[in-house]
Amino acid sequence: MAQIQNNYIAGKWVAGITSIENRNPSNHAEVIGEFAQASSAQVQEALSAAKQAQLVWQATGLEARLQVLQAIGDEMIARCDELGKLLSQEEGKPFAEGRGEVYRAGQFFQYYAAQVLRQMGETADSVRPGVEIETRREPMGIVAIISPWNFPTATASWKIAPALAFGNAVIWKPANLTPASAVALTEIIAKQNLPDGLFNLVMGSGSEVGEQLINSTEVDAISFTGSLQVGRRIAQAAAGNLTKFQLEMGSKNALIVLDDADLDIAADCAVGGAFGGTGQKCTASSRLIVTEGVHDAFVEKVKQRMANLKVGDALAEGVTIGPVVDAKQLQQNRDYMKLAEDEGCELVCGGEIDDSQGYFMTPALFVNTTNQMRINREEAFAPIACVIKVADYEEALATLNDTEYGLTGGICTQSLKYASHFKRHAKTGCVMVNLPTAGTDYHVPFGGRKNSSYGSREQGQYAEEFYTEVKTSYIKA
Repeated sequence: MAQIQNNYIAGKWVAGITSIENRNPSNHAEVIGEFAQASSAQVQEALSAAKQAQLVWQATGLEARLQVLQAIGDEMIARCDELGKLLSQEEGKPFAEGRGEVYRAGQFFQYYAAQVLRQMGETADSVRPGVEIETRREPMGIVAIISPWNFPTATASWKIAPALAFGNAVIWKPANLTPASAVALTEIIAKQNLPDGLFNLVMGSGSEVGEQLINSTEVDAISFTGSLQVGRRIAQAAAGNLTKFQLEMGSKNALIVLDDADLDIAADCAVGGAFGGTGQKCTASSRLIVTEGVHDAFVEKVKQRMANLKVGDALAEGVTIGPVVDAKQLQQNRDYMKLAEDEGCELVCGGEIDDSQGYFMTPALFVNTTNQMRINREEAFAPIACVIKVADYEEALATLNDTEYGLTGGICTQSLKYASHFKRHAKTGCVMVNLPTAGTDYHVPFGGRKNSSYGSREQGQYAEEFYTEVKTSYIKA
């Protein structure tokens, strides 16, 4: 039996009360490792240690903070091949995507290392003579980070890096489907000269470890990425304690293709946006809204590109689509395939499933769908895209906005008129023009509208809003 990988609490690696197996979705007979599950007492120990360590870290000089974050980022980038392979092995995305994710995660730490020196306050004159005013931002305190399995290193990093940069302590509960990447990142962080307890890794289920964190009165802020259902549960618990919280949740993104679009660009955007990462992205474009003048030609170009996608082991040469993450997700994909067929959608490409060795599914494309079908209302988190034919731009925009979600939205057009109008009227947090809906930069804000997001934006300078609070000081000489 492989050695059990432990939790990291109060500056030490500690065994859990139980452990779970982590299996390779490309080969479900292969066990990657055994990973400890934290007990309730250990979570409480992490909270207690974090409280003391945060006071020390808040008083630590800015250059020391910068050097810590820079060192973490530098090591992640230097080891992106090794860590990217591990990520792909346990999550299932092709190696190029796994490597790219680790590299990007390192850039988050490097970016926030620089942000440490950009923390500026403001001054103002009082309405009262002889009184001066200054405002500054101070750390929240203890931040609980609950991260998802689909971007196990990047999403965690864009939360952990600003939390540390702005002087907070961190308690991180990663997804149980991808614990190896969590341990690898923690090993890098643990090398740094941090106060014991400033950063803690507590692996476990959401129903136990996650539930304890979101209900704790000792947690000052909660940053979560995951499903809408869980996000609502966190909001309810956090509101009861008046704990600050930030939620990134579901999506049902759409890409509009107009009659004047460059169809080669549009098809590339559709295939990359819908099927990259096996469709397991919150930014994936599962709805393809196409005007009737180019509908048939667009579908043919998408089918041609889909025929060139290679499905297989995430680490195999030339593979562009890896497995889905586990058996549960594959069964959900099956269910959505059947739902689409029951609703009258026409499958024109893909959808084959093979779970004899791994959890493989070829990307599926449906046509003759409407926006009122459940397949176009619910987030499947699958390599399934549905084409919705519309008459014109006005109907396309109304269709894109007709959803409870609002994370990303895209349009392919050569018209400045339509592109400009779309940027202002798409009810999404991120807008893409002639680009896939999946793919964002690390130095600008990220987040959605409606049921996709709640609270402050993530990434870039906007992250400061969540990880700090404002203090106003009045001074009379």
